[in-house]
Amino acid sequence: MRNLPAKRLDPRIVSVWRISEALSSLIGAGVLIGIFAILWRADVLGTSWFVGAIVVAVALAVVDVAIVPRVRYIRWHYEVTEEEVDLLEGIIVHKHTVIPLVRVQHVDTKQGPIARAFGLAAVTVATAAGEHEVPGLPVEEADGLRDRVATLAALAREDS
Repeated sequence: MRNLPAKRLDPRIVSVWRISEALSSLIGAGVLIGIFAILWRADVLGTSWFVGAIVVAVALAVVDVAIVPRVRYIRWHYEVTEEEVDLLEGIIVHKHTVIPLVRVQHVDTKQGPIARAFGLAAVTVATAAGEHEVPGLPVEEADGLRDRVATLAALAREDS
């Protein structure tokens, strides 16, 4: 069995994920509560259903904001070797992706507004099969990783 990738994300990514989840949860809870409010006002649902919907929406939001980002951080590992990019992520379903450097087509860094506020960026590794992202790296580290993967990928293509 393959060893786990050794590198970890920056711990500040937990705050980025919490803020992102809070915004998503607010929107989702607002839509859900709005639908149930319309159904309650139209006498389709009783008061207990309306109150139950609010309780469920708040409980799901709390789990998404308070628990999921921390567990997601604990499960995220990555590593770049001379031959491959190795990614491990997932809370319930564990996804272990190994990308041979010879298959890498291009590498990008990206930074959303919340990550930018925390000084973090993501590295995206693109292959013919799709894109794979390493989120939550300090900007300098992300730039260095992007350049390293690009250089190693070019060398791997020359050797093959």
